[in-house]
Amino acid sequence: MGTRYFLALFLILLVLGFEVQGDPVPQQEETASPAMLTKVQESLLGYWDLAKAAAHNLYEKTYLPAMDEKIRDIYSKSTAAVTTYAGIFTDQVISLLKGEH
Repeated sequence: MGTRYFLALFLILLVLGFEVQGDPVPQQEETASPAMLTKVQESLLGYWDLAKAAAHNLYEKTYLPAMDEKIRDIYSKSTAAVTTYAGIFTDQVISLLKGEH
């Protein structure tokens, strides 16, 4: 099931990449820049809303209470581990930058 999520994420990023790549547009005046930024923001927010809706629909279709408890437990354990290792990594980077051995 995890590969479906990665595939969906990959396809969304691929579509976004092609959307952003688009056709080259000649430089315009700076007054047109805010309008372009607004269009890009609206486009990205639209894609984000579509992705959220698709994820929510997928979650609703595959919801199992027992799996939900397991997922919550795994999430809490993994976030605790990631927090611990992120702290260790941060300490190592800081000591490396300060020159302490």
